[in-house]
This record gives sequence, structure tokens and C-alpha cells, in this order.
Amino acid sequence: MLRQFTGSLVAALCVWNLAGCAPSPGTPVNRLGDEIIVCGQLFHTGAPVVTWLDPGGYDAYRVEPKFQSARTSSSQPASEPAPLVTYGSWRYPLPPGIADKIRERGWRLDELQRVVDQFVIHYDACGTSRQCFKVLHDMRDLSVQFMLDIDGTIYQTLDLKERAWHAGTANSRSVGVEIANIGAYPDTKVLDNWYQRDKTGRLRITLPAQMGDGGIRTKGFVGYPARPGLFRGRIQGRELVQYDYTNEQYESLIKLTAALCRIFPKLRCDAPRDRRGEILDHVLTDAQQKAYCGLLGHWHITSQKVDPGPAFDWFRVINGARRYLGQPPLPVPKPDAASLALAL
Repeated sequence: MLRQFTGSLVAALCVWNLAGCAPSPGTPVNRLGDEIIVCGQLFHTGAPVVTWLDPGGYDAYRVEPKFQSARTSSSQPASEPAPLVTYGSWRYPLPPGIADKIRERGWRLDELQRVVDQFVIHYDACGTSRQCFKVLHDMRDLSVQFMLDIDGTIYQTLDLKERAWHAGTANSRSVGVEIANIGAYPDTKVLDNWYQRDKTGRLRITLPAQMGDGGIRTKGFVGYPARPGLFRGRIQGRELVQYDYTNEQYESLIKLTAALCRIFPKLRCDAPRDRRGEILDHVLTDAQQKAYCGLLGHWHITSQKVDPGPAFDWFRVINGARRYLGQPPLPVPKPDAASLALAL
């Protein structure tokens, strides 16, 4: 009886396959549009994602500029721009026994999970992701795994197995995101070109005329700072002012952060804090950087940087991601003088 049943099942499966119920060769696979790519595998984020493989994406693997006018060599005509190299597949230091295998066959996810333990957050000082890619990739020979535009669209430019050139000594162990925001400054001169009041008096992002639509994926999108007012703060001992990021950016970053913390178990959903729980406002020492696993601002890595700036709402991002991860929220401290001992 069992043999007869098994034979019937096999016959039924063959009929099912022939009837077209199983995918046939050449059948396209539909995606939801929220996936990021890690070691060739797709992982959902719940946020809008455009990869380098998608129409409208930004491809950091390309060895020529995307925007031809951005960079040309004096020894080459404009139609033959100088080649670029903006990423590397090698991360240092590698755990024992992995290096030779990676040379031979590339990264496996479980191997990458042993290496990546930091998520570095930048503002791009360019205002839009299109401009960011033009400056970062085409003009400066740099790269980053993610860009986050003002409408909340996440652009992935490389598989996360690649080491991008975005954060100096943290490149080998980190993934980075450049958030579209014109940045933080000692005064409002630059900001005044990017922000204006609408008819209701509400502050909105206004792209300079020469940028056109800025390449924003959501047509007609109008970006508003998530919190009103000008934020003032001290970073690296410098007094700076900045307007907040958009709600759309925060919501996408929260989901991306949760996804990364789940994909990379060593990546803690936290940021460098003092004993009172305040986010540290200065560069970490070499020893602190080596010991730390989690979210970082660019300013925590080098004393020359101040991004993501005083307006960045660390606790909104961290606690929002922790909710997705099923972790308790971090207490939000009241502004006050605090000890600067790092809470590792």
C-alpha cells in the first residue's frame, strides 16, 4: 500500500510540474522592493530599497563615473573617463582559517557575521542621494553600502560583503549609510539655501534650483524636518547648528538598523554612551573603537568629522529598532553634564 501511495504521489508531482504549478526555467522572480543583499542573499527590511541591480539604482561596482561630467582625466577624452576603484572585497583582520577560503570562493554569510559588528551613520552634506553618489563615487573615489534619500528611499550600492571606503579605520568591520542632509555648520548661511518656510510657516526642504528635482524617487515629494526648529549642539568641542532629518528617513533607518542587527548578531543596537546614558559627542580612543560593537556616528571614528550632527535623534533610531528586535528601550537621559566614561 505504501509503495502504491508513493508511486501515486510521484506521479501527481510530475503532473503538477508539467501543469506549470512549479516555476519553469526562465521564470522571473518578483521581489517586494524592500530587500537588501548580503552575500548574495535577500533580506527584508520593511522599508523601500533600490539596489544597484534595479532601475534607478546606484552601482558602486562600476569602474567608470555614472555622471560623465563629474570627472574626466586630462589624458583621456570626455567619452573615456578615468576608471574608478571605490570598494574592496577584503576585510581586515580576518578570523583564523577564513582568509584562504575567501580568496578561493568569496564570502559566506556565517563568515561575514564574524567580521561585521559596526554600523556607521553619516550625513552626506550633499542634500540628496543622487548628488551624494556623484560626489562620493565619481569625484572622490569613495563608496558606502547604503544611501538614504530625503523621501526615505534606501539605495544599496554594494553587497554588504564588500568593504566600502567611507569611515577610515572602521571600514573593514562596518557597514555605512550616508543620509541625505546638507549637514551641520557654525551658522545658518548654508542652511538658508536649503530650507524655507511654506505658506503656513512650516519649515521645508527646498532644493537649490540647479539641482532640479534632485533625483528624488517619490515624485512631488516635499521633505519636512521631523522636529521643528534649529538644533544646536557641541560635537568634537565645536558648536554647530543643523535642521532635523525627515520622518521618512527616520522610519527607513529604524527598519534598516533592525534588519542589520538581526543579520549581524555581533552588531548591538546601541551607540557609544557615557555613564548617564548620553551619546558621546567626541571621537573614541583607539582602545574604545576596538572594543565597541554597535551603531556609531562618523564623529566617533575620527576627530575631523561631526556627522550625523547635533540634530540626529539617536534614541528614536535605536529604540525604534529595538522594538522590532523585541528588546527593551534604552532610557532617554535628560540633557545634563555627565561623565564621559564610555559605557561598553
